[in-house]
Amino acid sequence: MKNSLRMFLLGCLLLVGAAAQAQNRFSGVVLDSLTKEPLAFASVFLANTTFGSSTTDQGKFEISRVPNGTYDMVCSYVGYRLSKQSVTMSGPSQQFTLLLSPVGNSLGEVVIKPEPNKPEEYKQFSDLFLGGSQFSEQCHVSNPEAVRVFFDEEDKQLRARAKEYLQVDNDALGYRLKYFGLEFSYDPEDGSVSYYGQPVFEEMKPKDEAQQRLWAANRLKAYNGSFMHFLRSVYRNRLRTENFMAQQIKVTVNKRFGQTDSLRQMLLERHPDGSDLTKSEKDSLRLWSRSAPIYATLNPAALPIDSIRQVSADGKRVFLNFTGELQVAYFGEAPDPRYKQAMSPLGASRTAYPALREVSRLRLNGRRAEIQADGSLLNPLAVSVGEYWGFEKIGEFLPFDYVPTPPAAPPGKSK
Repeated sequence: MKNSLRMFLLGCLLLVGAAAQAQNRFSGVVLDSLTKEPLAFASVFLANTTFGSSTTDQGKFEISRVPNGTYDMVCSYVGYRLSKQSVTMSGPSQQFTLLLSPVGNSLGEVVIKPEPNKPEEYKQFSDLFLGGSQFSEQCHVSNPEAVRVFFDEEDKQLRARAKEYLQVDNDALGYRLKYFGLEFSYDPEDGSVSYYGQPVFEEMKPKDEAQQRLWAANRLKAYNGSFMHFLRSVYRNRLRTENFMAQQIKVTVNKRFGQTDSLRQMLLERHPDGSDLTKSEKDSLRLWSRSAPIYATLNPAALPIDSIRQVSADGKRVFLNFTGELQVAYFGEAPDPRYKQAMSPLGASRTAYPALREVSRLRLNGRRAEIQADGSLLNPLAVSVGEYWGFEKIGEFLPFDYVPTPPAAPPGKSK
């Protein structure tokens, strides 16, 4: 137990040390793109972090204590189009001039108000977006009127968009999340959910010290085993010591699936009620029903870190790089009780795996994916996750500048 705590504290110190090294500063001015007049009280922030600021009367802003890395700098102002640009912090200070374009209506233009959201469609969106975990139950959207939810008849998907931002108060983690430029879609056919935007986190004010301690404990619980935790452990080459195990999943395309599925459909069409099927035809149906378009085979051996982690020649860039799919297990934490899906098996092992574990799936959408030190991906669309990581949504969503802190010592015990 002491060794585990020592390793945990070491991991925390590494993160704190990395953050402390950079006392970098973003500063600049926000102007109207047409008049070049300064815009006062515009919101400027780095997406997916707690780093943000408002402009002064002269349109100036400053964001300090920013660690090195690449960020999406976002600027929002009522009546203007959302501005976003990718910026890389690699020095003590950088300056920017942000030009915002007004949205104003043309003279005589007829403004049509969107129809109110259908209650059943809004509820479906809210449930899918916030998630179904214990922490998700403590989240609520405080400006539901800001989102437009509709069923797209063209592609048969449920979609949601926010004209400015959607605000979510997470009473479990103590964050207020403003999700700018939200684009959400849900495909009822395959159950896939995707959403994209530029969120910014604000710390909520606790009512007392007990709530502050609860938020800290919940944040640590949300972090442990998360996708961000996994990426940080890969970046720092600490996969095993951080209680993760990666296994190879080989995905094979069944080239005969099209033919067998066609034969099955033809036989079912000839015998719609199934009452006059011969024994031979029943045997064929049973055989064809076991056929699948793809087969996934798990290699139970734990992958060495070099099989999934690639470092550039100069040692400055780290990538996820593997073939097929990964199955990733995190040991030592029980899954959320609202996660009803059985955990995927880990295969045979000489020593028993810990009973408490969370199992997820990971697939690259390209050749490789670059990881940053804060546990973010340079391209968030470079990977797809499933199983337990797919279950965790807004309820467990943490800013990329989050640093885990060790649990407070019990009263009367020394730290």
